[in-house]
Amino acid sequence: MKLQQLRYIVEVFNHNLNVSATAESLYTSQPGISKQVRMLEDELGVQIFGRSGKHLSHVTPAGQQILEVARSMLEQADSIRAIASEHTRPDEGLLNIATTHTQARYALPEVIKGFMERFPKVSLNMHQGTPAQLSEVAARGEADFAIATEAMHLYQDLVRLPCYHWTRSLVVRPDHPLARSSNITIDELAEYPLVTYVFGFSGGSALDEAFARAGCKPHIAFTATDADVIKTYVRLGLGVGVIATMAIDPVVDKDLVTIHTEHLFERSTTNICFRKGTFMRGYMYDFIERFAPHLNRDLVDQAIAANSPEEMDALFADIDLPVR
Repeated sequence: MKLQQLRYIVEVFNHNLNVSATAESLYTSQPGISKQVRMLEDELGVQIFGRSGKHLSHVTPAGQQILEVARSMLEQADSIRAIASEHTRPDEGLLNIATTHTQARYALPEVIKGFMERFPKVSLNMHQGTPAQLSEVAARGEADFAIATEAMHLYQDLVRLPCYHWTRSLVVRPDHPLARSSNITIDELAEYPLVTYVFGFSGGSALDEAFARAGCKPHIAFTATDADVIKTYVRLGLGVGVIATMAIDPVVDKDLVTIHTEHLFERSTTNICFRKGTFMRGYMYDFIERFAPHLNRDLVDQAIAANSPEEMDALFADIDLPVR
């Protein structure tokens, strides 16, 4: 049994049993992966994957258990390498961050600039997606950190650190009726088509909750994962934009009217999450504290040691998070 074989079966599973896609992602050949999977199955005496003709069709019951242990072994092997690197090359390494467009565009640039100046030998990779995608990537250990608002609580094996609260604002064209309104109500907002985030994206559920409390439904005309795209369609007259306040640039967006809505929608909280059992490099602690200064190394270690999500949440109960 080889670590490479274990990595192959885990990656095959991660690519929905598509060996061709797995081979492409690992820069190797499809026959090579198939051969190694067969060799591992022959050695173990059980099938990990069921087959339909030449294609893998499902994971067998034994395969499910093997995959679970294989993931753990690969994580431990990665931790061993990380421990060694922390002692031999503490300022070198790789940091994979999975986040949303809003975080990447508006919250992270200065953090990353300072981080890269401090750690020029650390390669930083950023992946963008929806919160559900980011949470899954973090849970599988494919990203060191996931930074987002929604869906993180769905994964019990993630350490979840609250960073800051954020609010929503409306953006409309100057000729829109709401541009001249003050103290807008949910009922008034319900009269107009909305242009906003994809459901469940960047706290989109708070929008639905606000309308539900008022006993009405929002008219969602257009959704996107990118605040800049939303503003583009507001400019085209598609409707009222509902976006994170931090995504409004007073210079670039001076052609739009901004309407604050803290009286309508509850604040959402951005979290930075990582998989339990992750070996934390020194530069990883540095990145977390740059992004959220209250998250010092001692507090992060306490969160890692927490035995339950409730115990983890209690650590931050008395912290007054900043609002963006």
